Amino acid sequence: MITITPEAAEQIKASATQQGIEDLPLRVAARKTEDGSIEYAMGFADQTGADDVSFNSEGIDVVVAPGSALLLKGAVMDFVEIEPGEQNFIFSNPNDPSHKKAE
Repeated sequence: MITITPEAAEQIKASATQQGIEDLPLRVAARKTEDGSIEYAMGFADQTGADDVSFNSEGIDVVVAPGSALLLKGAVMDFVEIEPGEQNFIFSNPNDPSHKKAE
């Protein structure tokens, strides 16, 4: 399934603490767009479905709907500095046609 880096886990935990929802799992979703690339969404899940895939990565409880699970297999979620002073979550996903392997 998806792997969360320590940097992303730290940011997710900080966000949950700020919102007072440390007991909720993180829901990660993915869907293919018209051009075949993958679009991602995430948020804290106050409800889970019986078919949801649940797992833990870096101390973060994660839930994924079955439809997203195949698209997220082997993906890595990281939290990086995009530009000086601007940090964001990114997904490195071998299932995304725009994914580029590190050389």
